[in-house]
Amino acid sequence: MLVLVLNAGSSSVKYQLVDSDTGDRLAGGIVEEVVDHAAALRDVVGDVERLGRPIGAIGHRVVHGGAVFSEPVRIDDEVVEAIRELAPLAPLHNPANLAGIEAARATWPTLAQVAVFDTAFHRTLPPAAYRYAVPAAWYEQHGVRRYGFHGTSHDYVSTRAAGVLGRPRDELDLIVAHLGNGASITAVGHGRSVETSMGLSPLEGLVMGTRSGDIDPAVIGHVAAASGYSEADVLVELNRSSGLLGLCGDSDMREITARIDAGDGSADLALDVFCHRIRKYVGAYVAVLGGCDALVFTAGIGEHSALVRTRVCAGLGVFGIALDDDRNERSEPVISRDGASTAVLVVPTDEEHAIAEQTARVVAGP
Repeated sequence: MLVLVLNAGSSSVKYQLVDSDTGDRLAGGIVEEVVDHAAALRDVVGDVERLGRPIGAIGHRVVHGGAVFSEPVRIDDEVVEAIRELAPLAPLHNPANLAGIEAARATWPTLAQVAVFDTAFHRTLPPAAYRYAVPAAWYEQHGVRRYGFHGTSHDYVSTRAAGVLGRPRDELDLIVAHLGNGASITAVGHGRSVETSMGLSPLEGLVMGTRSGDIDPAVIGHVAAASGYSEADVLVELNRSSGLLGLCGDSDMREITARIDAGDGSADLALDVFCHRIRKYVGAYVAVLGGCDALVFTAGIGEHSALVRTRVCAGLGVFGIALDDDRNERSEPVISRDGASTAVLVVPTDEEHAIAEQTARVVAGP
């Protein structure tokens, strides 16, 4: 089946026409500076129609499914309304995702359309992992809990990692580090997400390109009181002006690496903070899983930065992690030394293929 995968943001629409079986791309691109999502999709229609191949379905990336959606779902009016009601949990993402859905339904009213949720893979988190130690009413009335994100990637990469190891996924304990401009890490026990770093929103957890990751909640009130910012302003800063950007003025790991090579101390510190946070989570997740068969690096930084992988793995020998430097420099699928008790892998993610696969399964039915 040819699936048109749409990722609608507030100011852009990314699209790929994907063969759900092979993952082959027949068309794709990004429409930027979007004001009207319906107008943006007219550009997509033109690109797709030039191929002269029928689209079988449309798959939409939706960031937050809350506790409502634990699986991909065929979109109807009730699903649209439920996604709308979840907007307070992801105000930077869900409204834009919904705008894309509504525009696509108007553009292709007869095509099957499916919502695939970033949070869905983490539906298996146990209460000890997803509950926060806050008043129970916050959870019961406002949905305050850990949801986790990048689930489509963590799910896809876990399956591919099992293939590299030549073992069934449901026999493996994996730690998957999705390291890009957004970054998260997940403990996958026997094929199920049992712990993950992002929380109620994508702000929690690892240091990211522009997001702070874990931070003392008291910082928000302190900075608001000291600076005259509103608490909402501080949250914007934590999302858009923090992380690597806040530490050294750059969010692109390639630029940071070049600055380190030139002897830039602030860039070196930023990388140290970034890698230290990942290393801390790896140690915690080995404890959660009771051992680890493989540490898996994926996404833009995870797949391409040998320096990041070296710094993350430094000092993890106690867990049986040891890199082969030559393999690491070449970003081979297996970069651990022969005989190491814990494998270290580099596995490319492909969220568009994963969304296409899940969309095709939903449309095909049971």
